[in-house]
Amino acid sequence: MATQPEQEDQQLDPGLRAVLSERRQLINLAYRFLGSVSDAEDVVQETYARWYAMTPHQREAITSPGGWLTKVASRICLDLLGSARAKRERYVGEWLPEPLPDRTEWISGRAGGSVDPADRVTLDESVSMAFLVVLESMTPAERVTFVLHDVFHYSFAEVAGIVGRSPAACRKLASSARQRVRAQKVSATPPARSADVIRDFKRAWEAQDIDALIGLLDPNATTVTDGGGVISAQIHPIEGREEIARFFVNAAGNAADLTIAESRVNGQPGLVLHREGVTMAVLALEVSDGRIKHIWAVLNPEKLGPWTS
Repeated sequence: MATQPEQEDQQLDPGLRAVLSERRQLINLAYRFLGSVSDAEDVVQETYARWYAMTPHQREAITSPGGWLTKVASRICLDLLGSARAKRERYVGEWLPEPLPDRTEWISGRAGGSVDPADRVTLDESVSMAFLVVLESMTPAERVTFVLHDVFHYSFAEVAGIVGRSPAACRKLASSARQRVRAQKVSATPPARSADVIRDFKRAWEAQDIDALIGLLDPNATTVTDGGGVISAQIHPIEGREEIARFFVNAAGNAADLTIAESRVNGQPGLVLHREGVTMAVLALEVSDGRIKHIWAVLNPEKLGPWTS
C-alpha cells in the first residue's frame, strides 16, 4: 500500500515530480561537501528557490533538470566552503562535522515532526567521521571535485562545468585529494570487530578502569572534542593512550549521572552519552588492528539536532 506522501507524489505533474525526486541526491551531496545537515538543507532550499525563480519557459529549456540542480547546489557549496574556512578560524576549539544517527534512530531536530526520507543522508563509507575529517583537510575545489567524481561518479568533464576548472585541472585536484585520503587511511577493521572493541571501551569507561582503557587504545591514539564554545571541551586534540585514558576516567568521575549507549554514528559503531534522556555527546571511533586509533566527540548541542527528541 502506498503511503500518503507517496500518493501525493504520484499526483504531481511528472516534470515537477522529476525535479523533486532529486532532493535526496542533493542532500547527500551537500552533506558530504559541508559536513552539516542543517547547512545541507539550506543549500537544497536555496537551489530549489533558484529553480522556481525562473520562468516556466526558462525551466522548460533545461534539458537535464537534475544536472542543473546538482550544478547549482555544488556551486553554492563551493562558495560556502570558501567562507567556512574563515568562520572555522574563529570557531572555539576543534571543528568536527555533524554526526548522523542510524536510519532507524533519526529524530527530527525540527519541533513536531519526523524527518522526511528525502532529508536523510545515505550512510556509507563516504560519510564515516574518519572520511569527513579528511575531507575537511582539503581545499574547497579539491573537496567538491573529489566528492563529485570519486563518490558520485560524475565525469571530469561534468565536474569541470561545475567547479569552473578544466577537466585536466579537475584530474589533478582529484589526485591530490586521493593522496590525502590514502595518507590518513588505517587498516580496515570489520564492523563486528570494531563494535566489540568499542563495547569493551564503554565498559572500561563506565568502570573507570584506566588500565583497561589504555589496553584498548592505540599507542598513538588521538581524541578530538568539539564543544564550539557552547559546551566545555578540550581546545586542542588529546594525544597518546595514557592521556586519553585519564581524560575519559576524569570525565566519567565528573559526570556520574551520564549514561553511555552503543549506537551507530555515521554508519559505524559509536557511543552516545545521555543525561535524563537528553543527548549530551556523540562519539565516533575508528578502530585499527584491534585498537582504537581515533575518537571524535561532538558535544556542541547545535550539531546534535538529529539525535534530539
